[in-house]
Amino acid sequence: MMKIAAVAASIAVAAGLALAPAADAKPKLTGEAKLAKMLEGRVAGKPVSCIPLNQTNNTTVIDKTAIVYQVGRTLYVNRPTNADQLDDDDILVTKTSLSQLCNVDTIQLRDRSVPYMWRGFVGLRDFVPYRKESTASAR
Repeated sequence: MMKIAAVAASIAVAAGLALAPAADAKPKLTGEAKLAKMLEGRVAGKPVSCIPLNQTNNTTVIDKTAIVYQVGRTLYVNRPTNADQLDDDDILVTKTSLSQLCNVDTIQLRDRSVPYMWRGFVGLRDFVPYRKESTASAR
């Protein structure tokens, strides 16, 4: 019985080692590559200083690159100061005095694994709208 358990353990270890290179074979995309993929088929518009916070459907943090806000069908890309601080696993704490998010606002970064642990902040800049090409050309 001990031999069967030892053989089974050896097979499990060997299988794990055989699968490890396959998992590493898929290259991790850089922040710029992730952003480019997200914006495929979209055209940049004129930068704006504020976006309506109450109409924001989704927010995506791109590691060390940008924060993408979805408002309706438009994606607004903000490349904040200290963008190298951005981690897609962070919690963004946004405090504004208006119903808009503007290029003068700052966002606190909190560690998701330790929710009250402050990691730093980023300062927002202008928001660049990206719309689907068909929508952009119709305007």
